[in-house]
Amino acid sequence: MSTAAIRETQKPASLPRRVLLQGKYEALTMLRNGEQLILAVVLPLLALVGLTVTPFLDGMGSSRINVAVPGILALCAMSTAFTGQGIATGFDRRYGVLRFLSTTPLGRGGLIAGKVLSVLAVLCLQVVVVGLVALVLGWQPTASGWLPGLALLALGAAAFTALGLLVAGTVRPEATLAITNLLWILLGAMGGIVIPAERLPAAAQAVVHFLPSGALGESMRAAFLGGAVNGGAALILLLWTVIAGAAAIRWFKWN
Repeated sequence: MSTAAIRETQKPASLPRRVLLQGKYEALTMLRNGEQLILAVVLPLLALVGLTVTPFLDGMGSSRINVAVPGILALCAMSTAFTGQGIATGFDRRYGVLRFLSTTPLGRGGLIAGKVLSVLAVLCLQVVVVGLVALVLGWQPTASGWLPGLALLALGAAAFTALGLLVAGTVRPEATLAITNLLWILLGAMGGIVIPAERLPAAAQAVVHFLPSGALGESMRAAFLGGAVNGGAALILLLWTVIAGAAAIRWFKWN
């Protein structure tokens, strides 16, 4: 083999390929983790069935399932992007994985991009699984709602990924585990993401619209129930993404 050929084979992979491989690794790691799989798929499906057979959503749309599915898809985004990614990143930080990978050709930017890519990949799988189960249960989404709905779901995933990285990069892994799981429960039950704000206590209604959970839930329901874009909710999601992302960049500790 010639010297030129040897040099060619020794060149590192391009940045897009490095990011793609890192994203694939992160996504497969999440899917192979039993606890993550329960959080990402099993619990949202249980919540979907529960909302379909109980009267919590009666009178809010043409059927319970039509009102429930947008919120469940939003819950999937929070489960993977915030809780799942936050916990995984927190323990990677504890064991020195983040510090090691940040010094490789992947770099810190490539590592973060790989994590975002893995969240989107898992989220796509969640949408397919939840969508198929929902169709079996009688879901009839508005056709014009798919494009804005998926775009807002991606924006919500970006906001929750930034929040997850902020928590994981600033506190101990045990605290990250507690905080992300507690917030998943609180936001899932009272944050307007699954149950619309109108069905929450009056004290909560004034707050949930400004939370990323409430904004994502409202925007998803507006998209899939009426094919509309809730501009106010989308703006709140964008602000959460920018502010949490800037805070994570500023205070994230790699070791």
